[in-house]
Amino acid sequence: MICYMHEGSPYGYLKVGNKVILASNLAGMTGLTLQEAEGCLKELHDAGVYDIDEDGVICSRRMIRDENLRNIRALGGHKGGNPTLKVKGKVNLPDNLDDESKDKQKPTPSSSSSSSSSSSNINRPDSVPEQVWNDFLKIRKAKKSPLTQTALNGIQREADEAGWTLEDAITECVSRGWQGFKAEWVYKAQETYQRAC
Repeated sequence: MICYMHEGSPYGYLKVGNKVILASNLAGMTGLTLQEAEGCLKELHDAGVYDIDEDGVICSRRMIRDENLRNIRALGGHKGGNPTLKVKGKVNLPDNLDDESKDKQKPTPSSSSSSSSSSSNINRPDSVPEQVWNDFLKIRKAKKSPLTQTALNGIQREADEAGWTLEDAITECVSRGWQGFKAEWVYKAQETYQRAC
């Protein structure tokens, strides 16, 4: 019912176009018998989940209220935030620093430069192709997990334990979108394959 009310016009009313959905219609749409649909509707109405308007249309007060609130907030956002902070279209914030204080203040690095530099501190191992390495760094960056030497050493250790090369382990990580590699994943995959055979 909620899905149909979401598509209803107006929003929150159990209608398809201008057609009111009755209990018999609802039974057919949900795969229930008419008796089951009427029983469910009665239970929901007794619990105060929905109302019936003057035209006999089932409607959700909550959905209607939430939609009105969403529209109000959308209009407020359209106006651009707190109007008391604006003077003639410009943000009017006080500058509390004098010129001497501004000179002493150190700039903070932007998050993009700090994250990209931290993910490129590790040199690409010779055994790993450049494209695979770059793809792996992109995955780590997307997962907000910059590659450190400790993490790379861990991947190497797990690859050794699984009997894989570092190139194979990192290639597998890239193909599966993993940020790391565990030998136990290889063992579980082998066990599953052996059981299937």
